[in-house]
Amino acid sequence: MPENDNPSPANMTYIPAPRAKRQGPWLIVAIAALALAGWQWFETRQKLLDTQQEVSRKLADFDTGSKEDRGAQKQTREQIDALQTRLGALDGKLAEFQAQSATLQSLVQDIARSREEFALLEVEQAVTLAGQQLQLAGNVPVAVLALQSADAQLARLDQPQYLPLRKAVAKDLACLTALPFVDTPGLSLRLEQIILGIDKLPLASYGRPEKTAENEKAPAALSWWQQTSSAIWQELKGLVRIQRLDREDSALLAPGQGYFLRENLKLRLLNARLSLFSRDQSTFRNELKVSQDLLARHFEANDKAVQAAQATLSQMTATEINVELPTLGDSQAALRSLRQGKEKR
Repeated sequence: MPENDNPSPANMTYIPAPRAKRQGPWLIVAIAALALAGWQWFETRQKLLDTQQEVSRKLADFDTGSKEDRGAQKQTREQIDALQTRLGALDGKLAEFQAQSATLQSLVQDIARSREEFALLEVEQAVTLAGQQLQLAGNVPVAVLALQSADAQLARLDQPQYLPLRKAVAKDLACLTALPFVDTPGLSLRLEQIILGIDKLPLASYGRPEKTAENEKAPAALSWWQQTSSAIWQELKGLVRIQRLDREDSALLAPGQGYFLRENLKLRLLNARLSLFSRDQSTFRNELKVSQDLLARHFEANDKAVQAAQATLSQMTATEINVELPTLGDSQAALRSLRQGKEKR
């Protein structure tokens, strides 16, 4: 320590030299302690920094993991929400499917009932048609076909409630098939053919001798003057007619009366045709006999068309057309009973 040029007694007593020598080791200890404390502080601070960094890292990792967990949880919640949405949509579709299934089942039942009603309506129409054909036209074949169609419809239904109706139809069908066959349409067509051919039948009072080709030369073999003379001769022969009447009761008709005779014969045959449709056996045979008499009395007996008409009328006269037809009462009663049972349901 430097000393002043003019020291004072006070200064001399304040800093004694021996006391400074006593405090030297303690200073070293203090410095060492201070250094140790500083080193410990530094080390502690370093450890605290490391610990802080570790904690920060762990916190960051935890925060990252927490974020990932939160992201995973959010994704899981979103997936759960999506699944719930899909489940709700599936529930809605299931309910819609169930409603559609119920509607479809109801529709199938309605279609089945409609099909059954349609088949039953066809059976009823077939039975009605058969009854009309029997009552109005006496057409047994058409009635048989109608009842066979009704039986086929009932066979396709194949239900026990239709069994009585099918038995009734089978019974009426057996009655129809056991009837003697009367070909009403065929007889009507034959009468129509005769009516259409009446205008072409030759009358006995206007008949001409049949032409023969004996000893006649072909036109190509004759010369021109022979052909001319033959044509003149044919015209001259046409001016005179010689006819032999073998029958004493042969009716002579005026030229204008032939038309009325043919029309009268047509009316007779038309009346016979109407009697055929109405199954009037007496009138049918009477009109045919009158028509035969008219043909035999006024038309040329040797003509093939007249002979064919006479033979046809003779066959039809012997035909039995008055057949007692059934009324199909069993089938109609079974239909009414079935309808009443359905209406009560």
